[in-house]
Order: sequence, then structure tokens, then C-alpha cells
Amino acid sequence: MAAEPQKLKIRKSLLLPVVIIVLVKLFSLNQYLVEQMYSNGVFYVIGTILRKLTGWIPFSIGDIFYCLAGIWILLKCIKVAQLIYRKEFQRKTLVFALRKIWVIAMWIYVMFNMIWGLNYNRKGIAYQLHFSSAKYDSSDLKKMVVLLIRKVNANKNALIKNGILYPGEKDLFERARKCYELANKTYPFLFYNPLSVKSSLYSEWGNYLGFTGYYNPFSGEAQVNTTVPKFILPYTTCHEMAHQIGYAKEDEANFVGYLAATSSHDTLFLYSTYLDLLLYANRELAVRDPFFAYASMQELSTDVKTDLTEYRNFLKRYKSFVEPAISWAYSRYLKANQQPHGMRTYSEVVGNLIEYFKKFGRI
Repeated sequence: MAAEPQKLKIRKSLLLPVVIIVLVKLFSLNQYLVEQMYSNGVFYVIGTILRKLTGWIPFSIGDIFYCLAGIWILLKCIKVAQLIYRKEFQRKTLVFALRKIWVIAMWIYVMFNMIWGLNYNRKGIAYQLHFSSAKYDSSDLKKMVVLLIRKVNANKNALIKNGILYPGEKDLFERARKCYELANKTYPFLFYNPLSVKSSLYSEWGNYLGFTGYYNPFSGEAQVNTTVPKFILPYTTCHEMAHQIGYAKEDEANFVGYLAATSSHDTLFLYSTYLDLLLYANRELAVRDPFFAYASMQELSTDVKTDLTEYRNFLKRYKSFVEPAISWAYSRYLKANQQPHGMRTYSEVVGNLIEYFKKFGRI
């Protein structure tokens, strides 16, 4: 008889998270409700509270949490290996362990969606800016590449002429916050406060894994890989801050990062942003018209080409056998979260940029 209450308890522990997941999924199907009730309501409060709790701490709480979680998993694996070695690992133990892992995984999934993940289902930045379409043809793309090359050359020349140097991490992050403060005057929905951006504790490892930054939804912190070439950092910081205010999809975070950076007259941010967008646009153009794409890049100034050479050498230096596997896994994650093109989603910022230019006549 004692086994029956135990079985009932197990069923309840499995049923509750399943019910919540179903309810979350049903809610996520209505983008308008997600936009209005969650992204601009529940998440706005959650994100602000998390940044207030972690922003004042000089190191990444989220990175430490990941480290502790990794250690816990490793210890559990060692324990299982010991049981197997001693031939003490029974079928009943395996079933119990798998059930426990499944329950934990479901609750993590619920928590992830409640505190950030539902933002993948919002209507997003195109809706907020009343864009009609993000479709474009090759002529639009060529025009955009030419415009971006002019912006990149002009801002690189300004950096050199004015002797502008890259700041330390703290100053860089504060200047990124200032970009959002200025952007908020034009785009009220881009409100960012308080600041919670940290240098990743795993920056060196990140070079081998292929990441320049990431957002931790459980701590509300944006982590930036500060060991990459300096000219990448300003735009990367703005991108990760876009995740913090609820723009989950990578193309949207790219575009919001662009809106923030270009709202400022900070040449470091302008150069970093236009250069990154040029690489996205020209990569797309190379598929459609490789000759025009190649010829266009020859119009870059010698100093810009030097930066690109530095970036290529950096990527070669840290190339590893692990990165393709990480990219594949992350691409699958993106596809599972409303981004069917996987890693290519980052490049889809080009469509929004072209639509923005058509609507406002500037980039």
C-alpha cells in the first residue's frame, strides 16, 4: 500500500511541469499577447529586477552559476561511473535518475521561458517600427553595401584623424549604456536601465568555441568576450544589451544594437557597427553577385583592410575542432526558437536595415 502514495507523488511531480509547459506554449502562439503582456509587461519587470540585483557586482554571477552547474553535473557523472564500476547500478536506480533529470529539465525549461524565452515569440522590432516587409532584391543589397562601405571608411578615417583610442571595459560598457539612453529619446521602447554588462570569465575559451558574447537569462547579465579584436567590442556590447531588454532573436538583437549605436555620435561605436553590418551584407551579396561583392570590398581603405586582416588572423589562430560542433548545436537551438535559418539568422539584420533605409532615407 505504501507504494501507491509514492507512485502518485511521482506522477504529480511529472504532471505539473507538463501542464505549465502546455500553457506556456499555448500563450506563445499569440504574438500580440506576448508582445503586450509579456515583453512589455512581465519581462520588463523581471529584466529590470535582475539587472538591479547583478549590475553592481563587478564579476559575472551567471558565469559562476554555469561553472557550479557544470561541476555538479560532473560529480553526478562520476558517481554514476563509480556505481557502474562497482556493479551497483540497478535498473530501478537508472529509471529513478532519468525521471529526476527529466523533471529538472522541464522546470529549467519553464523557468527559461518565464524569465526570458517567451521573447522569441514576440512581434518584435519590425512591428514596433511599422515595417511593411524585410524583402529586398540584389539592387537593394548592392546599394546597401556601397552605403556601408562609405560609412565604414569615413568613421575609420575619423578614428585615426582624431586619435581616438579604445577605452577600458568599464568605460566601454558605460558608453554603450549611453547609446541606449540616446536611442530611447527616438525609440521609447528601447529603454535600458540599469547597466549589467560584464566581461565573460570564459573569454579565452570563447575564442575556441566561436562566441563574442552571450546573455544569461537566469542572472539578467550580458557577457562580452573582451579578448576579441577591439573594434568588434562596441557593437557586440550593444547586441547583448538588446537581448537584455527582450529582443531574443539574433537578427533583432543585431538591428536593435544598430539603432542604439547609431543614435550616438561615438565614432568607436559607429565604426564597429557599420563594419559588422557590412560583413553581413557583403556575405549575402557574395552569394548573389560574387564579382560585385569582391570589387566592392576593394573600395575599403587600407586601414579598414588592416583591421579585417587582424580579424581573419584572429579567427585562424583560435580555429578548433570543437567550434563546428558548437555552431551546429547552437544553430539547432536557434531553429527550435523561432529562427528557422539557424546561424544565418544573424545576417537577416540586412533585411531590416534595407527596410529602415527605404523608410527613413538614412542608415
